[in-house]
Amino acid sequence: RLEEFLKKEVDLELSTRPEFEERVIDFSEVEELMNSINTIPAPCAPVINPQAPNAATGTSLRVCWGLFSDDTVECYQLCYKPVSNERRSDEQAEHTLKVKETYCTITNLLPNTQYEFWVSALNASGISPPSERAVYVTAPSPPIIKSKKIRSCENAALVCWESRDINPVDSYMVEL
Repeated sequence: RLEEFLKKEVDLELSTRPEFEERVIDFSEVEELMNSINTIPAPCAPVINPQAPNAATGTSLRVCWGLFSDDTVECYQLCYKPVSNERRSDEQAEHTLKVKETYCTITNLLPNTQYEFWVSALNASGISPPSERAVYVTAPSPPIIKSKKIRSCENAALVCWESRDINPVDSYMVEL
C-alpha cells in the first residue's frame, strides 16, 4: 500500500483564508508600555557636604557631595558664586561646571573669601532639584612681614606684619 501511495502526486499547498493574509497588528500600546518600562526617572537632589578641614587654599576649594538614592546619574552641575554682604549679591557672577564625579576642586578663587555652592544631578530624563546651598571659605593669604620693623633683645622679639586680605582674619599663628 505504501508503494501505491508514493506513486500518487500529493498537493502539499495549504490554503489560507483571506482574513489572515492582510491582517495588520497594532503594536502601539505594547510599544508605549515597553518605552515606559525602559524610562529612568530624573534623579533626586544631591546632598552637598560641609567644608572639610584642609579642603582650601588661598585660591582653591575642594567641594564634595553625594546621593542618598540609587539614581542613575550621568553628570553633575556644580554652581557657585561669591557671598557678598551687599544687596547686589544676586547680581554676583554665578559660575556653572559639569562634573562626572561627586567632588570638584575649583581654582582661581580669591583668598579669604566665602563662596556659596549648590549642585544638581543630571541623567537622560532630566535634572534634579538643586541641593541645599553650602558656604565654603578660601584660606587667607599669608601676611607680609615688615622686616624693617623687627626688633629683638635677649629674651624677646617684636615681629610686625600686615594682612593682604580684604576680609578680616580671625587669628594668626606665629612659629619660631
